[in-house]
Amino acid sequence: MPLRIIDHGSAEYDRMVELRMDILRRPLGLSFRPEDLARECDDILLGAFDEERLLACCILTREDAHTCRLRQMAVANSLQGKGLGASLLHFAENVARDKGFRNLVMHARRSAVGFYQKQGYRSTGDEFEEVTIPHRRMHKTLC
Repeated sequence: MPLRIIDHGSAEYDRMVELRMDILRRPLGLSFRPEDLARECDDILLGAFDEERLLACCILTREDAHTCRLRQMAVANSLQGKGLGASLLHFAENVARDKGFRNLVMHARRSAVGFYQKQGYRSTGDEFEEVTIPHRRMHKTLC
């Protein structure tokens, strides 16, 4: 299963937006505004593929010189719980480390906190609501 960086505005990016809609947005009655997607042009967009089929994706967004934020992690429903998310997360960590980041943070949905804890992330701060559901800020030192 190839893991690779996706170019913003490419056909792969369009598939990424659709996967994120299916897994993360549509179930909550949400969508993307054009300005939300336009802001992603400077982000690091990552995907896991089976030939041309996008199976999972995530985004790395720079927060400061040493920290990036993992966002929009999505795995196709039929593949959840099979290790694909962990593989993509480790790839994202390696990409972030290669780009010089020392810390990875995220806003994890309550339902995903256990998954991230198993990958070495720790919760910081209190639970909060984002996109209508509970989240926790999580952190991992990469170096």
